[in-house]
Amino acid sequence: MDKALLKDIKDIEDQVIQWRRYFHEHPELSNREYKTAEAIAKHLRSLGLEVTTEVAKTGVVGILKGKMPGKVVALRADIDALPVTERNDLPFKSTVTDTFLGTETGVMHACGHDAHIAILMGVAEVLSKNTNLIKGTVKFIFQPAEEGPPPGEEGGAKLMIKEGVLKDPDVDVIFGLHINSGTEVGTIKYKPGGMMAAVERFVVTVNGKQSHGSAPWTGVDPILISAKIIDGFQTIISRESDLTKEAAVITVGKITSGVRFNIIPESAELIGTVRTLDPKMRDHIIRRMTEMAQDIAKAYGGSASIEWQNNTAVTFNDPDLTAQMLPTLQKIAGKENVSLMNATTGGEDFSFFQEIVPGLYFYLGGMTPGTAVPYPHHTPDFIIDDSGLTLGVKSLSQLTLDYLNNQ
Repeated sequence: MDKALLKDIKDIEDQVIQWRRYFHEHPELSNREYKTAEAIAKHLRSLGLEVTTEVAKTGVVGILKGKMPGKVVALRADIDALPVTERNDLPFKSTVTDTFLGTETGVMHACGHDAHIAILMGVAEVLSKNTNLIKGTVKFIFQPAEEGPPPGEEGGAKLMIKEGVLKDPDVDVIFGLHINSGTEVGTIKYKPGGMMAAVERFVVTVNGKQSHGSAPWTGVDPILISAKIIDGFQTIISRESDLTKEAAVITVGKITSGVRFNIIPESAELIGTVRTLDPKMRDHIIRRMTEMAQDIAKAYGGSASIEWQNNTAVTFNDPDLTAQMLPTLQKIAGKENVSLMNATTGGEDFSFFQEIVPGLYFYLGGMTPGTAVPYPHHTPDFIIDDSGLTLGVKSLSQLTLDYLNNQ
């Protein structure tokens, strides 16, 4: 790396860690990231960037122009936290509570977005001090609601795109990263093409006929029908999906029905997710689930309907851009520390940016070497090693410079 750039990164290592810990201690839910956005905007303005706030409700965008004209690179960090109550014993542990879907819950950065914010704030500071190295423009996108906006609201990458975040100036490519609790600090994982899954949310409403629990023959049991529907859904994966081609998942994560032990209720609701990496498999699974829910309910004397919501597309790394920028990642992390990964069935709405412009998204190591069993993302015990943040700052900074200066 350029010596001046490297020195500037070294100088802010501790600051990046402090930022990450501040955001970890003060998490905010999707579309409610008010204080988070305020802190980001204040920092970007202090660097002299052109700053726009309230993008897609609480998003922040900063524009940095280099000393020389050229193309436009966008860098993105997600900023929202999750309705998870933290169990870690950390000096900066979250004790924040909020209400999510009518239920009081703890709030936690249980997916590493606090690290993403801190890394991108660090990149902004470093590049703002080295505009003489920049041939073009850098657009810093701090995106709210990656975990999905609350029901009935718009948000996330979709709304940012709708509001023109990739325009004025028009973005040529976009880079992003995700810190990973199962990947060792100091390492990077990547995959050309489909890296993460398209994510659908579904709601099945099952209608039966209420009756006394002692006389089930006088009614139609929506709980029984729900069980049969769930069982049927899994046969779509095990018997109808070519899993040698790509992975696919159907999960029912929430069932709501009934009020009392001796009453067969009138209705039931199933909420879940579908994860696919192949568009044709996605279409087939959605069609068959819709048919199956209706037909199974009818066979047992009830009825059912299913509603769909697309949360993300496939996170698709442009193969040409990935090949072009791979040497940069290898140069920064060391060739032996950059490895090819398999696709995952997690989802990322960074994918919507990639549908508009070529993009590269990669995993950044956040696990302390030697950890026996790392805690998964989205869990109360999720934890990352702060020493992995510096590689994130180096990677995004050098990807930006190498792309802009080699056009």
